[in-house]
Amino acid sequence: MPATSTGNESLPRRLGLFGAITVVVGITIGSGIFRSPAGIANRLPGPGAMLAVWVVGGLLAMCGALALAEVASTFPKTGGIYVFLREGWGRLPAFLFGWAELVIIRAAAVGALAITFAEYFLRVLGYNPLVAPYDTYARYTAAGAIILTSAFNIVGVRWSALVTAATTLAKYGGLLFVVFLAFAVGLPKTGGHFTPFFPAGTFSVAPFGLALVSVLWAFDGWADLTFAGGEVKDGERNLPRAIILGSLAVLVIYLLANLAYLAVLPVEQIRTSKLVAADVGERVMGAAGVTFVAITVMLSTFGSLNATMLANPRVFFAMAEDGLFFKPMAAVHPKFKTPVNAIALAAVLGVTFVLLRKFEDLADAFVTAILPFYILGVAAIFVLRRRPGYAPAFRSPGYPIVPTLFILATLYLLVNAVIDPSTRWPTIAVFGVIALGIPVYYATVGKRVAPPDSTRRAASETA
Repeated sequence: MPATSTGNESLPRRLGLFGAITVVVGITIGSGIFRSPAGIANRLPGPGAMLAVWVVGGLLAMCGALALAEVASTFPKTGGIYVFLREGWGRLPAFLFGWAELVIIRAAAVGALAITFAEYFLRVLGYNPLVAPYDTYARYTAAGAIILTSAFNIVGVRWSALVTAATTLAKYGGLLFVVFLAFAVGLPKTGGHFTPFFPAGTFSVAPFGLALVSVLWAFDGWADLTFAGGEVKDGERNLPRAIILGSLAVLVIYLLANLAYLAVLPVEQIRTSKLVAADVGERVMGAAGVTFVAITVMLSTFGSLNATMLANPRVFFAMAEDGLFFKPMAAVHPKFKTPVNAIALAAVLGVTFVLLRKFEDLADAFVTAILPFYILGVAAIFVLRRRPGYAPAFRSPGYPIVPTLFILATLYLLVNAVIDPSTRWPTIAVFGVIALGIPVYYATVGKRVAPPDSTRRAASETA
């Protein structure tokens, strides 16, 4: 498979299997495992349901990862889900994904990660980021982090991958250390807080569904490596391997972390804990434990931000190559061989959002906007398997049940978000912004004829 190119420039395949796995793990483990358990536990009756929702969420994420790994092995190209939508459903759905990335998804994701990093960076320095003037300083720090990680990624994939690998190993190791201390020191003292495992008569499907939304947000990131698929060495083989192995690594550490939380803290305390890992660290290590966890979160979110800036701007690059976005976005730096303008655009969007929006607004908008495209990306497997000559390097086990489970579960979450009064209008507003992309498409690039090297050539090259 040739490297994706524009003119005489190209994005060379420099990312090996280990680097690709660290991108998956690095993007996925951001702030979710540190911030989400409180809200999840608050909606559920006891430890059994709390652990069950993490298991269900992890298995659903694995279903999506397995299906998408097959499609990625067929189209190991720069753009990832954008390419899958184009090949499976056509130019309009692909354009709408790029539109949503431009106006909502990318800036919201980058902004949420950067704000969390900035808050914990200030906490490590001994300042409270929730009070003036440090709340303002946090926004400027977040903007600075976006600019710094953008610079890493412009300088080159190898340098960015090195930063991602280092921070990924640090945060994974930090979580493992918290788990070890919880079981070695905390559990003998507390005996654990696992009973009653399922309190009688308190389980309800609707709260479980809302908690599942938060869990899936914590697992989000398993698909992001595909955006840089054109820069992964031996992409037909390494893309599915990295997606699956990275997703499994995240599932294991998330389950261990939640077991560790329950080993030290009762569910009632987890429900009110804004940073449950820090509370566990304090219980077993004192003040040093809080500092250790704060540093871990800081490294975690910085690494996730850096990996996000590595992968996701490639969507704008791929769109520009297809003639669905401004042509300068397809420019490649002559020395560093990176999509310099696409990365710069993602940085500008992230800085703008981080200076204007709150963390909660950014996180909610991101989750709502990305889910419909996950559904379409995974569902592309059904379309592609009906095409003559389709021969992916990896075939998803459990087909068609595995992709169907992911699609049905994700559809349920979207419907639940519309039905629930607390999320109805923000969800509808996000869908409305995405729908605005339809008239934009037909008023601009939709009038153009598809370039001769579009879907038919791509399909023939990869079949």
